[in-house]
Amino acid sequence: METVSAVAAVARDPRRWWILIVLCLSSLVLVVDGMALTVAVPVMTEEIGASAQDTQWILDSYILVFAGLLLTSGSLGDRFGRRRVMLIGLLLFGVASLGATWCTSPGEVIAVRVAMGVGGALIMPSTLSILITVFDEDERGRAMAAWSSVSMLGLVGSPVLGGVLIDHFSWQSIFYLNVPVVALALVAGVTLMPESKAPWQKPDPLGAVLSAAGMTALVWWIIELPQHGVWTAALPVAVVALVGFVVWENRVASPMVPLVLFKHRNFSGGSLSLALVQIGNGGLLLVLTQYLQFVLGYSAVEAGLAFLPLAVTALLGNGVGVKLAASYGNRWVILAGMLVMVACFALLTTVSADSGLTVPAVALGLLGLGAGLAMPAAVAALMGTIPEDKAGVGSALNDTVQQAGTALGIAILGSLLSSGYADRMPAGTPDAARHSIAGAVPLGDDRLVAAAREAVTGAMSTTFTVSAIGVLAAAVLATLVMREDGPVAVGAEEREPEPVG
Repeated sequence: METVSAVAAVARDPRRWWILIVLCLSSLVLVVDGMALTVAVPVMTEEIGASAQDTQWILDSYILVFAGLLLTSGSLGDRFGRRRVMLIGLLLFGVASLGATWCTSPGEVIAVRVAMGVGGALIMPSTLSILITVFDEDERGRAMAAWSSVSMLGLVGSPVLGGVLIDHFSWQSIFYLNVPVVALALVAGVTLMPESKAPWQKPDPLGAVLSAAGMTALVWWIIELPQHGVWTAALPVAVVALVGFVVWENRVASPMVPLVLFKHRNFSGGSLSLALVQIGNGGLLLVLTQYLQFVLGYSAVEAGLAFLPLAVTALLGNGVGVKLAASYGNRWVILAGMLVMVACFALLTTVSADSGLTVPAVALGLLGLGAGLAMPAAVAALMGTIPEDKAGVGSALNDTVQQAGTALGIAILGSLLSSGYADRMPAGTPDAARHSIAGAVPLGDDRLVAAAREAVTGAMSTTFTVSAIGVLAAAVLATLVMREDGPVAVGAEEREPEPVG
């Protein structure tokens, strides 16, 4: 064992912890953008005259492109170099963010968000794939925890910074937050990070086209689901393309995506449980932001600061989770974390218009603790099954499943919130106020605003009940499916047995 440890120590990249900083910055920019924009939604809706549908597309256009291109971009990273693809994505993301500062209409913002989605799709798979190739099994848990912790800090810090910018400048200025982070990540990536890629294999252009078409159509269908129902044109396109993709990938000699990964219980169980968690979490922060700003009357800065318990407990959960996973295994840490998240959603179902900040703050603290325990452990377990030469596309496959869950969660929970709010509003409510509390507040009718506050909190209770069920299902699935497999037993189809001694 001492010989094996010595060999592993020599093989470790001496700059790996500096490389981790680059990876953290690269993923941080995606979190900063998403959360800062979430806080800006109320102001943006008013200043650019965005309708509810415009606002939905400003948020969803990014997800649509991001999810549709993840598998292709992961394959590109494995083939042409993960660092190269990540740096190209960062550059595109930064340029699009800068362009967003001049947007004056919903259409312009949507166009910029599409470009940012392309950049994000190039960034995300590369960060995780580089992480698992740079860090070995012994250090990967700590690296994952650090990576998650930085993202969680961005989750809370970006709304506060975004709120300050909104209060002193305009909503466009929130996109400036991305520019310095992108610039720093680019410089650090060029100077510190080595290139890594998989052995060359024959390209799979048909697989790339089918995956992009299928995932884009699937997410589009999910987005349209609340307004247009199940049977839309996007559904048959998604089914045909994705079924064709699976059939083709199982027949072609050099598949773009190693679907054999789903034969591993840790990968399939981890991916699907994370997807269910994302369905439960979908729209959570957007819903709570509206509650804080429209029901409690918080400013954008105050709303951002209200998420502080989430970051503090997530950092605590990350640190504790690494130690517990080393002692008891990832599966039980995942179960414990997800049950804590269920408690968060159960508590949020009790929120009323008069609850104030106390109940949401405690719930956010529970959410941070649970996510801090569960998410890094789940990602570490499933990423440990991926062969190094498939790191990029394997990471992208996991990201794709989660993004589909996020999009589905936003569609389902957004629909529940919107319909529940409309059903609870009194008869004769003006159209502007019937579908959104954002439309009721500017009318200045105290009785109408009071009814809207009660309606939105009542709808929130139903929404968070569904979230609790989704996360509970994820906890059960992870416990039943996942196993504490060792790294040698995983990926037997792709790896040669390692010599003993």
